[in-house]
Amino acid sequence: MILDLFINKLSIFEALMLFCFGVAWPFSIIKGLKSKSIEGKSVLFSYVVFLGYIFGIAHKLLYNFDAIIYLYILNGSMVFIDLLIYYKNKKSTATFQEHPNQHV
Repeated sequence: MILDLFINKLSIFEALMLFCFGVAWPFSIIKGLKSKSIEGKSVLFSYVVFLGYIFGIAHKLLYNFDAIIYLYILNGSMVFIDLLIYYKNKKSTATFQEHPNQHV
C-alpha cells in the first residue's frame, strides 16, 4: 500500500529523462580517464549541467520530494566526477607542456 503510493507519485517521464542523461556520463568519465586530455571538453557546459542538477535536487527537496531525487544526485555526482577529471587532466597537460622532457 505505502509502496504503491510512493511509486504512483513518481513521474515516469522525469525518471526516463534523467536515466537517458545519466547514461552518457560514465562514457565521458571513462574517456577523460583514458585520454588524459581536455581537448574537446566544454567545462562551461559541464558547470551548466551540474547547476541544473543542483536546481533539480532543490526542487525535489522543497516542493516535490520523491525517489527521483536519487537520479538527480547520481547524475550530479557523475558530472562532478567528470569535472574533477577535467581539472586533473588540465593540470597534467599544463605540467607536461612546462616540462616535456621529464615525461619521456
